[in-house]
Amino acid sequence: MRIDLSGKRVLVTGASRGIGAAVVRRFVEAGARVAVHCRTRRDRAEAALGDGDGVVLEADLADRDAARALVERAADALGGLDVFVANAGVAIGAPMDAADAEWDDAWETTMAVNLRAPAVQTREALRRFGDSGGRIVYVASRAAFRGDAPEYAAYAASKGGLVALARTVARHWGRRGVRAFVVAPGFTRTDMADAFMRRYGESIATADIALERLTEPDDVAPIVVFLASGLADHATGCTVDVNAGSYVR
Repeated sequence: MRIDLSGKRVLVTGASRGIGAAVVRRFVEAGARVAVHCRTRRDRAEAALGDGDGVVLEADLADRDAARALVERAADALGGLDVFVANAGVAIGAPMDAADAEWDDAWETTMAVNLRAPAVQTREALRRFGDSGGRIVYVASRAAFRGDAPEYAAYAASKGGLVALARTVARHWGRRGVRAFVVAPGFTRTDMADAFMRRYGESIATADIALERLTEPDDVAPIVVFLASGLADHATGCTVDVNAGSYVR
């Protein structure tokens, strides 16, 4: 089955690498026009867009105003907005016995990027979707459901909040043509996960999966594009787990 998204206008956050970059490539293949967000690595974001129709936009999502303005900039550049993919995220370790300043900073930054930014951007996307509505795909994590290591409690909590946000949007904006979905990856071979595995060893990621290899960004990206396509609208509010069988609900 080939998904045709010709003419659809899409914003993907955190799209210079990993899952976000793979999602951008899939949207480009489907014919969509894509606003590719990055914080600083414009070269990598441009590589993800390739020859596709779109624009690269830089913004620091820890800054509330910058996060909000990003949606406006994307809509202006694309001539409107049909799909918002909230993919950007950080994972900052902070042990419970860390110094107060270190622990507070980790929680505040994590919540700002992983939860507050998608929240303010959801408001802006809802304002810019046309009369036919739009689709939002939130990239969360299995950590939202099974928790995470103690030093990554902020990450797990932020992703749990993202799931609740998605379900609220799905339930209360459906009659306005808005659909909202969650994709919840487990360990995925990205720069973020590699840093964790270098510290603790790859076996921490592979020991509990049911498949023969670790999940790759290209295993996640097609599901995001499918949910954004309109072919799964009656699954609005759902979470799709992509964790190689490491957490089965």
